[in-house]
Amino acid sequence: MHRFGAYLARVGLVLVMGCGIHYGFSQGGLPPHIRTVAVLPFENETSSPELTQELFNQMRTEFQKRLGVRDAPQERADAVVHGKIVTYDADVPVGFSANPTQAVSARRRLRLTISVRIEDQSNGKVLFENQKSEEGEYAERGEAEGRRQAIERVVNGIIEGLQSQW
Repeated sequence: MHRFGAYLARVGLVLVMGCGIHYGFSQGGLPPHIRTVAVLPFENETSSPELTQELFNQMRTEFQKRLGVRDAPQERADAVVHGKIVTYDADVPVGFSANPTQAVSARRRLRLTISVRIEDQSNGKVLFENQKSEEGEYAERGEAEGRRQAIERVVNGIIEGLQSQW
């Protein structure tokens, strides 16, 4: 019985390969000819200037690590990532402590919304376009941690969106 199962597995593999179906993880979510990407700084429509650099750094790092592409200048890149930071709503109260002796009594939440567009420079085709909104939660006076969470979640959502369509 074991030999028969191994035989069927080999036959199945030959059939799949013979049908022109190629499955692999290279470029993890982008067409195979996209090997380099230029992530441009996002236009920032908010009053938080630090968002532009933090989002830019996270996008470049995660695209290289998770999608297997190299960073390149815009004029030499196979694809270009650009977008806009649409909203940044910080300081939304989540919960308060009833104990007045606690130094930190509140949890806060922030919401980050960006629109992103990824284009193939060889043919002008839009590879991905979406508006993504995510939240981060933080302790009072710890907004940077909430912002980091929201940025990570936004970038993760973009990469997952890319991977699900290819």
